[in-house]
Amino acid sequence: MRPFHPQYILETLPQLLPFLPVTAAIVVGTVFFGSLLGALLAAGKIRKGKVGQFLANLYIYVIRCIPSIVLLFLVYYGLPELLNAFGIDINDADKAFFVITTFSLLFAATMAEVFRSAYEAVDRGQREAAVSVGLTEFQAFYRIVLPQCIRVAIPNFTNALVNLMKEGSLAYTIGLIDIMGKGQLIIGQNQSSYSLEVYLALFILYWVLTVLIEKGAALWERGLYRELKKGV
Repeated sequence: MRPFHPQYILETLPQLLPFLPVTAAIVVGTVFFGSLLGALLAAGKIRKGKVGQFLANLYIYVIRCIPSIVLLFLVYYGLPELLNAFGIDINDADKAFFVITTFSLLFAATMAEVFRSAYEAVDRGQREAAVSVGLTEFQAFYRIVLPQCIRVAIPNFTNALVNLMKEGSLAYTIGLIDIMGKGQLIIGQNQSSYSLEVYLALFILYWVLTVLIEKGAALWERGLYRELKKGV
């Protein structure tokens, strides 16, 4: 059996770092589009319309039942076929498009529940009091309700973001070269000789990214708390 070479971990890290922006771009794109769709789904669940509630609940139920890798393959192989039926050809689209589309669909289901629970955690009497003193519904939501919703949602949003980053490593299965994809290439180039060292290098990178996300979210939450206290 080949001996373990810890120095190869340090040799691998510089090879992985140039692909970190690809991983970051996938996460940022997914958070943007997934949050927009999640907000729409949350609105459908919060409003009293039965049709909107049914559609939102159906979407969340179905998406949550599909493993990430299965949905990724369905989008990667199925979406071009579906759009081709309408005369739209996306066969040459960048693989990042399919990855962001897939994980946006998944992220939206999670964020819908995060947004809904955060909204319902804020006392409705505050919005009603704001409207009663002359604010419009939009002003009451934007100035009073939304800042409190964000603070309530930050912990769950952070957990969802960390899970998204980890699940995003599946992107290499359709050929996208991010840090995980580059790690697989390195392993292949060495005929699996340094697999353990490469995976330990990937572990270090993902661990650092997770710590940065959690620390950033903690700073954001504390800053928002101070702003809310100033407004009291």
